[in-house]
Amino acid sequence: MDQTLKEGQIEERKKRIFSGVQPSGNLTIGNYLGAIRNWTFLQDAYDCIYCVVNEHAITVRQNPADLRRQTYETLAVYIAAGLDVSKNVLFIQSHVPAHAELAWVLNCYTMFGELSRMTQFKDKSAKHSDNINAGLFDYPVLMAADILLYQADLVPVGIDQKQHVELCRDIAVRFNQIYPDTFTIPEPYLSKTGKKIMSLQDPARKMSKSDENENATVRILDSKDTILRKFKRAVTDSGSGIVYSEDKPGISNLMSIYSAFTGKDYPEIEAEFAGSGYGDFKMAVGETCADALAPVRQRFDELMKDKGYLESVAKQGAETASRIASRTLSKVYRKVGFVTF
Repeated sequence: MDQTLKEGQIEERKKRIFSGVQPSGNLTIGNYLGAIRNWTFLQDAYDCIYCVVNEHAITVRQNPADLRRQTYETLAVYIAAGLDVSKNVLFIQSHVPAHAELAWVLNCYTMFGELSRMTQFKDKSAKHSDNINAGLFDYPVLMAADILLYQADLVPVGIDQKQHVELCRDIAVRFNQIYPDTFTIPEPYLSKTGKKIMSLQDPARKMSKSDENENATVRILDSKDTILRKFKRAVTDSGSGIVYSEDKPGISNLMSIYSAFTGKDYPEIEAEFAGSGYGDFKMAVGETCADALAPVRQRFDELMKDKGYLESVAKQGAETASRIASRTLSKVYRKVGFVTF
């Protein structure tokens, strides 16, 4: 307890946040605007735990060497984007075995029908029809274990992951009804901007790390020239005028990106670019994006030259995460009747 508090006064506990990103491919501005950058705004007001979710990544086949490298890179991006290692717990999922252990218990309190309704499972099954494995089907239960292990109050997610958090809540409520006071029931935390960044080549689809069309995806670590080239080639709409509208998905997506980087709302953007053509607007968005990411890329390069530092962050984070996770797992094991020593 804070010794500066007056006698008898109780320090209010900060709400806890948990989230993570898969290290499967080079992270995009969708990962940055929809997740990682937003985390930096939360680190003073909340008790934050952020994980590199490498166990989730193997639901799709990975090259082992690439996965190891991308795991370090994802951790480096977290720090380069502004996550203070003294204010946040940063760790790698596979370093804390309690994630997989709790997932098995939660499997026994999750209904097959619930998992079969998950939209992301249907989408990924269609995309990876040659590898529809049990892990892909069970992905949301591992995600529930990630969240519930740390008694998280809030989970920053994009719209596409909101369904998984809702299932996590259902699992936690069901477990608590049988074994009261086990889990905190988490709430999804949705940011006001950059919730879902769409492909630059197909605005009807989410921007994806795995998109085979390189021009569709802007990556956090792309060079300025590469970023400008991709925005220059971005798909726009018929007609003219920089106006946010469902009838203009290409321009609306670019406006969403510009809004997320600048903090300007759509009427402000429309006024700023009144009379401008699509080409000028695309270059303005590209310049804004590249300038915002420049310090992140510079810090990332510095971090990747010091693997020892990244390993020390991951080790310290795993130790802290393990202490928190073990308390929850011990409680769960005791309640379901497992013998412990």
